[in-house]
Amino acid sequence: MSASSQTDKFTRMTTAPIPKLVCQLAVPTIISMLVTTFYNLVDTLYIRQLSNDSMVAAVGVVLPLMSIIQAFGFFCGHGSGNYISRALGRKDTEDAESMASTGFFYAVIFGLVIGVFGLIFINPLALLLGAKTEATLTATVDYMRWILIACPFMTGAIVINNQLRMQGNAMYAMVGLTTGAVLNCILDPIFIFKSGDMLFSGSFRMPFGAGLGVEGAALATAISQFISFCLLCLGMLKSDNIRIRLSRFRPRYFSGIVQGGLPSLARQGLASVATACLNNAIGFFLIDDIMIDAAQAAMTGVAKITLFLSSALIGFGQGFQPICGFNYGAKRYDRVLQAYWFCVKVAAVALLLFSALGYIFAPQITFAVAASTELSAKIATAAFRAQLIVFPLQAWVMLCNMMLQNIGMTVRATIVAMSRQGLAFIPMVFLLPYVIQLCGGEALLGLELSQAVADVIAFIISLPIGISVLREMKQAQNTPSHERS
Repeated sequence: MSASSQTDKFTRMTTAPIPKLVCQLAVPTIISMLVTTFYNLVDTLYIRQLSNDSMVAAVGVVLPLMSIIQAFGFFCGHGSGNYISRALGRKDTEDAESMASTGFFYAVIFGLVIGVFGLIFINPLALLLGAKTEATLTATVDYMRWILIACPFMTGAIVINNQLRMQGNAMYAMVGLTTGAVLNCILDPIFIFKSGDMLFSGSFRMPFGAGLGVEGAALATAISQFISFCLLCLGMLKSDNIRIRLSRFRPRYFSGIVQGGLPSLARQGLASVATACLNNAIGFFLIDDIMIDAAQAAMTGVAKITLFLSSALIGFGQGFQPICGFNYGAKRYDRVLQAYWFCVKVAAVALLLFSALGYIFAPQITFAVAASTELSAKIATAAFRAQLIVFPLQAWVMLCNMMLQNIGMTVRATIVAMSRQGLAFIPMVFLLPYVIQLCGGEALLGLELSQAVADVIAFIISLPIGISVLREMKQAQNTPSHERS
């Protein structure tokens, strides 16, 4: 990165009007997140056309594995990216270059380890993740195999994406991610179905296809992830982004990755554990195989729908992060506070609108994506509506976590990151069905309500933590500069 471009970027991040700057940085990240999560949604939508709850359930069983892969990608990506943005805020380019290289190569190593060990122990892993029926186990192994093969490219792509974003080069990240996502949407029906298969209630006949079923969806994902990885590498080379070189790999920088990435590892890692717990709780509280497959299929679809809706919030928050990192590194705490409150207000209003529309059209949305049968559709609608009632609370929880992680407050950021899926959801998914059963109700109701209750608990945990940090920054801003330094 040239000295002039570095200076221009620093000036822009620390002086441009906050609302305009947030929107400029957020638009490409929102598009990236929406497209990326949409193709995950499309994945499930196409598999649903097979009219087999076991295959939809298999996608849900593999979700914890996807979360683990993402956890290590985000651990290295957010850890190195947050460090880089603060280093650039201090105008220390050499330090930023070393961290960029270290974060990338650690991510690829983690991806290789997960992929190799996952392929060796693929059947026990499928059982551990929650495959409860023979049909679901077979479909899970078929789906999981290609995901494990693509693992190093997935973790590497996540790191480059986050490093590009945190340097204010979100457009290159958007191109890499969206191209892979669009390719996945194109490849899915070609690999899943065979010639002559009827889709969407008989309204479309496939002219050709490989007929690989659920395995085809995974193959499409693996190819798309590899293409995204290659395009992101090109984006890194073409932009004014700092370069990744093996010669700049510094193992001692791992502590810096931990500081900025531990909350992401905790959040995504616990998301993996939480999904596995949900799959196992369904098998524990529900006895009939048909009901188990229907519940797993329904909860898988709902998880993907809510992730798609919240992806806009994640993308919006990602537009806030480089502003937060640059200005915190430059000790412009007033701009960090201004950007945070602007984002929270906008996000809360947007999520309230999403919730209202989603609640009204919940049956249509869930049946299109989350269900292959009337039973799974009924379960999905109830669970989706429960989550939508408390959905706006995520505006505070998610942006609070991003801010804490970005400014290097690792312990508090990790607590907030763990609150939703770990501290709240994991106990709730076992406790609520049990309590409702004791009260004479059906355990299924507890499973449907577990995520909504967990979201309320996460908000209660994160609210005082976020407020205390905002007060600390306000106090620091009012302290004379010679005392702050």
